[in-house]
Amino acid sequence: MAEETEPVKVEVFAILCAKCKRMEIAVHTAKQELPDVPIEIERKTDVFELKQRGVMTNPALIIDGEIVAQGNVPSVEEIKEMIKTAQVRKASKKD
Repeated sequence: MAEETEPVKVEVFAILCAKCKRMEIAVHTAKQELPDVPIEIERKTDVFELKQRGVMTNPALIIDGEIVAQGNVPSVEEIKEMIKTAQVRKASKKD
């Protein structure tokens, strides 16, 4: 029986702009292309929270609490790599 792994938490700070929409689409596409990786996606729109978390430009992508992109939209392949890296980090912390 496979061990349950904690999902990778992906937060998308997206506030009604074309880049924001592209970021959301790219993140959801990455999730679809990684069916074996548990991923939890949360869309954030609170500008105050955005600034509190250290994000200076929109859109922003935060994976497991780490800002991995802001002001630009990474490719689906780049997002998949970021998610896989976060998953490996999570697994190594469990050991």
